[in-house]
Amino acid sequence: MERILLVEDDVMITESLGTFLRQEGFATVCAPGQKEAEECLDGGGIDLVLLDVSLQNGNGFSLCGKIREEYQVPVIFLTASGDEYSVVTGLDLGAEDYIRKPFRPRELISRIKAVLRRVGKSRSVFDFYGIRVDADKAFVSKDGKEIVLSALEYRLLLIFCQNKGNVVSRERLLADLWDVAGDFVNDNTLTVYIKRLREKIEDDPAKPERIKTVRGIGYRA
Repeated sequence: MERILLVEDDVMITESLGTFLRQEGFATVCAPGQKEAEECLDGGGIDLVLLDVSLQNGNGFSLCGKIREEYQVPVIFLTASGDEYSVVTGLDLGAEDYIRKPFRPRELISRIKAVLRRVGKSRSVFDFYGIRVDADKAFVSKDGKEIVLSALEYRLLLIFCQNKGNVVSRERLLADLWDVAGDFVNDNTLTVYIKRLREKIEDDPAKPERIKTVRGIGYRA
């Protein structure tokens, strides 16, 4: 289930649009201003941001630039500011789309899905709770310093990045690792690689925060 962050300071719009998005199958969180939005983004798991220009604190244009630079999450402006200057500014800052209020709900859903499809195919840089993964370069870093991973450790991390905020079953991990390794990866081997990966990316491997065990199922990224 895709997770949408709605950044909007109008309580009535937040309540009605948030309810509509949930009915359409999107997990939705709301923030009235830039500070609250950044806190949500820092928590991870956001797939798309619906962003107004006017906010309780901060500015939509400023926040859009920061989102694209630091979080690599697609942005759709959803605002009453529909003049040419505002539209061009939003798109130049990296927004995927710009929708003027009032809007037709079904059209909004269609455009959200179009952006998610487009970005899903092209996204190559992931921010995983302070760990940056550049899939094009197969480069992983923490606090700006490179982390050297084996092929299977890297594949594991990439799976968790792509499922940030969700539970990934051990069966799913085993199936994906089989495809990459080309040989048999059993349950015990998976446990070993999870342990090795945690040792490289966790601040305290004994108390993991980035890859948590969900007993009887798998792991929560």
